[in-house]
Amino acid sequence: MIRPILILGLLMFGPVSAIAQGTQITFGTLSQDTSAPVEVSADQLQVNQSDGSATYRGNVVVGQGDMRMAAGVVRIVYSSNARRIDRLEARGGVTLVSGEEAAEGDEADYNIEAGTVLLRGNVLLTQGPNAITADRMLVDLESGTAQMSGRVRTVFQQGGQ
Repeated sequence: MIRPILILGLLMFGPVSAIAQGTQITFGTLSQDTSAPVEVSADQLQVNQSDGSATYRGNVVVGQGDMRMAAGVVRIVYSSNARRIDRLEARGGVTLVSGEEAAEGDEADYNIEAGTVLLRGNVLLTQGPNAITADRMLVDLESGTAQMSGRVRTVFQQGGQ
């Protein structure tokens, strides 16, 4: 005999995963200005002139506008003329914060020109008391939306007393 509570639980939470996987969610309070200055702080810096990159290690914090990214290692790849940052590759436990929302993942790639951040591996997005987990999350910084994919699980906290 199937218990009514189990059926109610499946009806409430079963479809949520499918809906969250196929639709966009909001991320951050404002759209991100990808032309804003990028500030990086870390324990160490190694510059590679031959491939046009800089690698920051240890307690790395990257800031741009209202967005903050923290990781163990961040590699910055410059454009071919070395006048602009092309992309940032963050590894070693990445935290991305925009407004009051935060996301975590094993690694992230921030493509500045495209205005996207791709988090991969054990992604956790928290929005207030609610949480969404997935294998990957693609954030569109211009629109302030994100697409979650790969075994999406959502937990909604009900209003309590």
